[in-house]
Amino acid sequence: MIDIRDLKKSFGGTQAVNGVSFEVAAGETFGLLGPNGAGKSTTLLMICGLLRPDEGTVTVCGVSDMMQPENRRALGIAPQALSLYEELTAKENLTFFGRLYGLSGEKLAERTRWALDFAELSDRKNDRVQTYSGGMKRRLNLAIGLLHEPKVVLLDEPTVGVDPQSRNHIFERIQDLQDSGLTVIYTTHYMEEAQRLCDRVAIMDAGKILDMDTVSNLISRHGGRSVVRAELSRPPEDISLLPAPLEGLSLRFESEQPLELVGQMSAAGVSFQTLEVARPDLETVFLTLTGRSLRD
Repeated sequence: MIDIRDLKKSFGGTQAVNGVSFEVAAGETFGLLGPNGAGKSTTLLMICGLLRPDEGTVTVCGVSDMMQPENRRALGIAPQALSLYEELTAKENLTFFGRLYGLSGEKLAERTRWALDFAELSDRKNDRVQTYSGGMKRRLNLAIGLLHEPKVVLLDEPTVGVDPQSRNHIFERIQDLQDSGLTVIYTTHYMEEAQRLCDRVAIMDAGKILDMDTVSNLISRHGGRSVVRAELSRPPEDISLLPAPLEGLSLRFESEQPLELVGQMSAAGVSFQTLEVARPDLETVFLTLTGRSLRD
C-alpha cells in the first residue's frame, strides 16, 4: 500500500529527514513516534506531496509521483496545524472542503452528514468554528480528512491540545477506521497512544528511524528488565532469600522474571506489605534508544 525509500529533506543546514525507509501494508496502522522536531511531520508532508523530497521515493497505492494532485486522491490528512475556517460553521467547512475533493449534490450532502456524525458535531453544525473548544476543532479536522473516503489517512498529532473526553473520542474513531480496514499512518510523541493504536511503530529522532517493529517486539528488544519495589512487613530471618540489600524495610531490584522471583520469596516466608512491579513499556524503549528524555 505504501512504500517509502530513503527519504531525505533538508531546510538550509538542518537535515530534517535523513534516509527514512518503511513500508505500510493495507489495513495497517503504522506509528511514527518521536519528540517534536524528530522529522515526523516533514515525512508526512513528503508522503502526501506537499513537500518534494531532496532524495528518495514515495509510492502510495502503486503511484509514485505524489506532487501530482490526481495522485493524491487516495490520501486523506488531518494535519497538526488545524485546517479550518473559523468564521465558517462546521457544515460550511465540510461543504467547502468536500467540493475541493470533487464532491457535489447528494453525495456531498451524504458525506457531510456522515462527517458531522463521526465528529459528534451534528447538534453544533450551524455554529461558527471559532466558538468550538480545542477538542471539537480537532474532531472536525479529522472528519474533513475523511470526507472523500480515502484509502490511506495520515494523522499528524491528532490529539494535541484536546481535553480527555475528546481525546478518548478520537481514539474510538481511529479504532473504527481500523476496523473498517483503512490504512493509517499516525504520528505522535505520546507513547501510550502508539502503544494503544498502532500495529507497528517506527521510533524517530533527528530525522532517522532508530528502530521499527511491533510494540511488543520493541519492548522485548530494548525495554530491559522489570523494576520491583516492595516494603516488607518485617526483615526475613535469612536475608540471602532477597535478591538485593534491604534499606530499612524497603527492597528494590530488577528482574526479567519478577513475578516468579516474588513468588519464590513469598513461598520461602518473605512477607510483603506493599509490592509494585514496573514493567518496561514504549517510553522505556524510547529512552533506551535515544539516551534522553522526550522533547516538547
